[in-house]
Amino acid sequence: MSRPKMTSLYPEKTQRIYKLPLIIQQGRQIQEPKLQGPWIVKGKRARAESINPVQDHPHEHTHGRPSPQARMGGSEGDTRSSDDQKDDIPVENYVAQRYIENPYLIGGRKFDLRVYVLVMSYIPLRAWLYRDGFARFSNTRFTLNSIDDQYVHLTNVAVQKTSPDYHPKKGCKWMLQRFRQYLASKHGPEVVETLFRDIDNIFVKSLQSVQKVIISDKHCFELYGYDILIDQDLKPWLLEVNASPSLTASSQEDYELKTCLLEDTLHVVDMEARLTGREKRVGGFDLMWNDGPVSREEGVPDLSGMGNFVTNTHLGCVNDRKKQLRQLFYSLQVQKKASS
Repeated sequence: MSRPKMTSLYPEKTQRIYKLPLIIQQGRQIQEPKLQGPWIVKGKRARAESINPVQDHPHEHTHGRPSPQARMGGSEGDTRSSDDQKDDIPVENYVAQRYIENPYLIGGRKFDLRVYVLVMSYIPLRAWLYRDGFARFSNTRFTLNSIDDQYVHLTNVAVQKTSPDYHPKKGCKWMLQRFRQYLASKHGPEVVETLFRDIDNIFVKSLQSVQKVIISDKHCFELYGYDILIDQDLKPWLLEVNASPSLTASSQEDYELKTCLLEDTLHVVDMEARLTGREKRVGGFDLMWNDGPVSREEGVPDLSGMGNFVTNTHLGCVNDRKKQLRQLFYSLQVQKKASS
């Protein structure tokens, strides 16, 4: 059976989901001067301390640091022309992204979502989505009047924990279940289903976009941390994808989430070869893509019309992982005894 195209499952166009970044270098003008800020400028360190919100052209805020020889015009006895020397000046690459000026606010504060996706294979693409995650809030009410205030615009815990208003016991996170319940109570379950379907689309499309360039090794896996921003129109935006995401806990809830996440990751990796390979759920992970979309229904779904097809994703839903693991491994033991 041929696999359906993603466009039949997710009608939203990719261009409506992603805001593509501009790659720039220190001292070089942006090729499209009509583009206006504000911007988010990120250095290659890809950590919170290298992220800066700016109002004007981002090239004015990139600070490549030439070597001492380059700053002095080259080494002693260097007779090359000044143009050649300029070409050799080392510069730091930056990514400039258009800032989303209308983020969805809760309590007047900006937030983004951290969601976990486990990729077991790129060829064929086999990806699992974790049910749990969290919304990361800023400690300061949102405003565009102070674009250089990181406590307003950056939701990273590494930034927010240094805020004078930060409360270490309360933290600045909501569990995804709480966030989904909040949206459902305010906008209705159908609107929330549409939003989370569009978020699913981001996961799949982003993985497909790099599928041909990532080295695929059946002995390897990767856990990604996705950062998703939602605007006032309930439209999700992909901020970035983090390989080897931070697993440092900032609260008891955070600690429990991440320890369960690590345990379930090892269950899916299955180094003891206990699974059959046909499972669609293991602990808190749901099989999202297996060389094609995965249905919630048991058996082989009818993909001809796609009318009743529902993807096997449950982001922000109840995660009764302990109960599921007990049932899963009990049924596997029964099957093993019956076949022996």
